[in-house]
Amino acid sequence: MDKAVFVWLALAGALAGAPTPLQAQSAADVQAAMQLLKAKTAQLGTPTLKGEEEVEGRKTPILYFGTTRMNGDFALVDAVQKEKGGTATLFVKTGEDFVRIATNVKKPDGSRAVGTILDPKGKAIAALRTGGKFAGEVDILGKPYLTAYEPMQDARGDVIGIYYVGYLKQ
Repeated sequence: MDKAVFVWLALAGALAGAPTPLQAQSAADVQAAMQLLKAKTAQLGTPTLKGEEEVEGRKTPILYFGTTRMNGDFALVDAVQKEKGGTATLFVKTGEDFVRIATNVKKPDGSRAVGTILDPKGKAIAALRTGGKFAGEVDILGKPYLTAYEPMQDARGDVIGIYYVGYLKQ
C-alpha cells in the first residue's frame, strides 16, 4: 500500500472513532500481544531470578531471561507496545505480591508504574496464584483495561512472575 494512502486511511479511521493504539479492537488483539510478549522473552532464554535489589523502596528479585537482566529495562515491553499498541508489563513474585519491574503502564503523573504491585484483591490474582491465566477487564491504577495475564515459570515450573498485556478501554 502506498505510504500516503496508508497515512490518509489511518487519519480517516482516527477521525471516525477507530481505536487508538492503546485501545483493543478485540480479545484477539490482547491474545496477539500476549503471544508477542512471550515470544520475545522466549528468544532471550528461560526466566530465572538471581539476586535482589530495591525497586521503589521494595526489596525485589532480579528477573533474567537467559543472560538479559529485565528489572528496569523497558526495551522489550516498549517493543511490544510499538508493534501491537496497548501496554505490556513483566511482574516478579515477591512474597505474596507481584511487582512491576518492566512496564509501560503509566501512573497518573505520567511516570512508569515500576515498583507498583498487582492488585492483591483484583480479578486476575486469584487465577494467577493457582497457576492459571486470566483475560478480561480490570482496573489498573484507576483506569479500565482489557487485559491478559499469564504466569511466568522458571525451569522447575515454579511461578516466579507474570506476563501482562492490556489495552485502555474507552
